[in-house]
Amino acid sequence: MLLFNDIVVDCGRDSVTLRWGAAQSQMDTSLLRLGGCYPSSISAGEAMFQVEFSDCNFSRLVTGDTLMYMNELIYMSGPKAQLKSFSHPVVCAYERPADWAPRMFDPVFHTYGEGDLVFHMELMKDDFSGPHLSREYPLGSFIHISAAVEQMGHQPLLLLLEECVATTTPELQSEGPVHPIITNKGCLVASKNSKFEPRQKTSEIRLSLQAFKFAVGKEVYIHCNLLAWDPSGLDTSKKACHYVKGHGWALLDDPYHSTLCGCCDSSCEPWKTSGIASGKHGSTQSAVLIGPLVITDNSPA
Repeated sequence: MLLFNDIVVDCGRDSVTLRWGAAQSQMDTSLLRLGGCYPSSISAGEAMFQVEFSDCNFSRLVTGDTLMYMNELIYMSGPKAQLKSFSHPVVCAYERPADWAPRMFDPVFHTYGEGDLVFHMELMKDDFSGPHLSREYPLGSFIHISAAVEQMGHQPLLLLLEECVATTTPELQSEGPVHPIITNKGCLVASKNSKFEPRQKTSEIRLSLQAFKFAVGKEVYIHCNLLAWDPSGLDTSKKACHYVKGHGWALLDDPYHSTLCGCCDSSCEPWKTSGIASGKHGSTQSAVLIGPLVITDNSPA
């Protein structure tokens, strides 16, 4: 167990538990992130993370006799907060086993390999513990959605929602009403009360979508483009952004770099510096469909 001022880090075999006790009374511990992960629990002046090394964008360094997992604890303050943003290194070091060898993965984006990626999406209960059985949602309530990709033997991938819209038909048609939910390559625009939930693992993304005033009383279908992407390849066109009251647009997987979301109010174009086709970094599943669901309005006329 390692102690750094207000940080206690307990390195397990395949995971780490980190506790931060805030000495500064003005700190909002809910704004702490370990790599791309939100706290597992928070209380007054304290935040706890319990995560596996396969999540949260941990990096691994292997030397002759040492195996290390490295990440950063990040605090993202608001623009007018007294306590400024900061980051703190988090390292777990182990003696390298004599027979240790890196895990071998299938090539991620070989033609035959892409068929092993299985995408799915479903409506969930409020606590995401299982499927939501009712298809009716009162106006203003929250529609909880989980999307995931099964990776099998692939390298770990980050699942993103590129675009989502609501329609009144199970097919996307050029005519008929369309309600935008996620646009601009990953910007959640449905309402500023809707949000992405903290990730439990990189291959899953969770969305709490406030039921919107669209086709009230009729069947509604949600269509999405899902993208399995290189976790280190986020840019303005590959991201998950939502609006946080008092802070503005926030990047789900790395709030320290929320400037990538600055284009959400205009137009998000990919960076020109990569020079690599998107197929080298990820695989897309288009037109993933959930529904029908019905939005009801019981308010007085």
